[in-house]
Amino acid sequence: MENIPSFDKVHLRFKLNGTYYSREDLMEVAYSFIKEGEPFEQSIGDFLMDWLNPKDHLFVKTSGSTGAPKTIRLQKQFMVNSAIASGDFFNIAVGDSALHCLPAEFIAGKMMLVRAMILGLEIDLVPPTLHPMKEVEKDYDFAAMIPLQVYNSLDKLNQIKQLIVGGAAVKKELIESVQQKNTLVFETYGMTETVTHVAAKQINNFRTTEDIENAHFKIMPNVKISLDDRDCLVIDAPFIAEETIVTNDIVDLIDENQFDWKGRYDNVINSGGLKLIPEQIEKKLSTAISKRYFVYGIEDKELGEKLVLVVEGEVDKSLAEKIAKTSELEKNEQPKEIYFTDAFVETDNGKIIREASVYKAMR
Repeated sequence: MENIPSFDKVHLRFKLNGTYYSREDLMEVAYSFIKEGEPFEQSIGDFLMDWLNPKDHLFVKTSGSTGAPKTIRLQKQFMVNSAIASGDFFNIAVGDSALHCLPAEFIAGKMMLVRAMILGLEIDLVPPTLHPMKEVEKDYDFAAMIPLQVYNSLDKLNQIKQLIVGGAAVKKELIESVQQKNTLVFETYGMTETVTHVAAKQINNFRTTEDIENAHFKIMPNVKISLDDRDCLVIDAPFIAEETIVTNDIVDLIDENQFDWKGRYDNVINSGGLKLIPEQIEKKLSTAISKRYFVYGIEDKELGEKLVLVVEGEVDKSLAEKIAKTSELEKNEQPKEIYFTDAFVETDNGKIIREASVYKAMR
């Protein structure tokens, strides 16, 4: 990777909320955000103060969706390298406009700001609500959202040319909803340890259903992938991570540059000697359930673990019958029990904590 700017540089074309700022000016903006801004601006101010100090690293907290939230140390230069790789992959150009609508406490929100400062984007800030486009009138070249924000922005999505979606798996219903949009939508794969995404998959603007099903995650520049003995993804990306990252994500490796995500190894249910991948079963259940839901394995004397379904919302006595008629489900993928709960237990940034939600529903 040649001619990569160092982390202490701010692109001359960088604009924040319509104004050009130098590195020194940004320090003042960060300070005013912290002292006088809305809560989301205070978080942005905190990050900018961290980014603009002379240290070569900063600390970022993980989301806690697959374990206890933790704080990890990231090299600022790795964040710059990630921004450059994204710019190359998505053809982001100097002077492009970007919408920032994610919380800056987490890596995805931080990296939108880094991309803007390093690539020379004109970025506008809006509160990171679940309806981020509500007050937005302008058009933008680039934005990043979580799936629920996309759902709530479908009527205004054409105001964004290119959108990346991450933070949670993109459901079939959402993929169908964005097919006729002019916006080019990508599902991303990554984590805090890989400085957001290391792969992305186009999910719309396809001619046929077959094209949708044949879309795979493609890796970013300077990333190598392989499998371990559990069929979990191993990521070797020396420009963004000091060590090889062994994930708990079960994938199908299509070739050296592409993969399909199947589910989490730590979610696998061993029921009667069969290994069930919850995420694959959940995909099949999407035609029968309109509310939020997930499947889980709870202890069982005969099976070791039995498959149960947990649904958010009021009790629906007809649901078991609907599920029984779902033709895609194998016999062993039929839930043995269905539990309902008024609300799932979530992390700070809205990811479902499965174990806690199951036990809440069973109480």
